[in-house]
Amino acid sequence: MDTRPAAPEDVLLVKTVTDAAYHHYIDRIGVVPAPMKADHAADVAAGRVFVAGEPVRGVIVLVPHDDHLFLESVAVHPDARGTGLGRALLGLAEARARELGLGEIRLYTNALMWENQNLYARYGYEVEARRADGQYNRIHYRKAVA
Repeated sequence: MDTRPAAPEDVLLVKTVTDAAYHHYIDRIGVVPAPMKADHAADVAAGRVFVAGEPVRGVIVLVPHDDHLFLESVAVHPDARGTGLGRALLGLAEARARELGLGEIRLYTNALMWENQNLYARYGYEVEARRADGQYNRIHYRKAVA
């Protein structure tokens, strides 16, 4: 699936896809997931957001650091689940890390989002730590990128 950097005109779609992907977790975790609270316009303006699909059905937010690429959020619209879009977005993260010369990807997920835990394990991410970050109980992952 084709991916591209998000443009300012994509901000509403980024929010729509992110909200649709994460909304069902609100009852389970008892708080609004952090990606739903993100400043999508600022992230798009900073070049951190990539989108996939026409219309947009997948969103990934990637934040480069000196020694790793932080995968801040990956969201697939419920209408596109099971299509390989999530896998393609994770592949984009790896390609972006390599492009930037970064040997590692880091991310976290809520401890009650067990679907994500299974997904990240399946794609080679290893648990680095478990800790509470404010109101969120998170599992932190890392993956080496060659």
